[in-house]
Amino acid sequence: MIRALVFDVGETLIDETRIWTRWADRLGVSRFTMLGVLGGMAALDRSYSEAFEIVRPGLDVEAEVEAWREDDPDGLRENFDAGDLYPDARPGLAQLRAAGYELIIAGNQPPQAYDALVAMDLPVDAVHTSAGWGVSKPHPDFFAKVVAVAGREPGEILYVGDRLDNDVLPAREAGLRTALFRRGPWGHLHADRPEAATADLVIDDLPHLAALLAEGRLDGARS
Repeated sequence: MIRALVFDVGETLIDETRIWTRWADRLGVSRFTMLGVLGGMAALDRSYSEAFEIVRPGLDVEAEVEAWREDDPDGLRENFDAGDLYPDARPGLAQLRAAGYELIIAGNQPPQAYDALVAMDLPVDAVHTSAGWGVSKPHPDFFAKVVAVAGREPGEILYVGDRLDNDVLPAREAGLRTALFRRGPWGHLHADRPEAATADLVIDDLPHLAALLAEGRLDGARS
């Protein structure tokens, strides 16, 4: 029986469109170009960070972030707030919590993301980030942390994320059940791959997840 649901952040709960369009504006490229290059990185199994090198060769991203902070100290810049939540995130989490599941947020995020997520007052039991843990997905230690904070057996935990490489495959290796979110560029591309069959569920939104769980789709042992 699944007792705890653990959610990735970017393109699972948070729509990153505004973040990347602000980056496009900052770097002086069209928004279409920035988003298109990101899609290319997803299709080629390359890191999103490589998109910066493609649109601005030689860019020192950390230095650019610091300069951006000085130029726009009160703006969101590369960060997010409650306005970036997907429309189904808050009501979907509330629906799942009402169904009796323990809900945890745990994803690869920088230090400031923790405060941003806590400020949203989402209906979850805990919020954790890779920065806070000092380890990032897909490292096995990240998923060991997930198991520890959930306080459950791995098979009682469902990890929900939009990527095979960072979410489904390493979480499955750690013994967790998995749901692949068909959302965002990675989610759509990865859901179309044969490896998507390794996920216990492939979902389109949180109400879809709630419905599948209510149907007992994850009852019993993994096949």
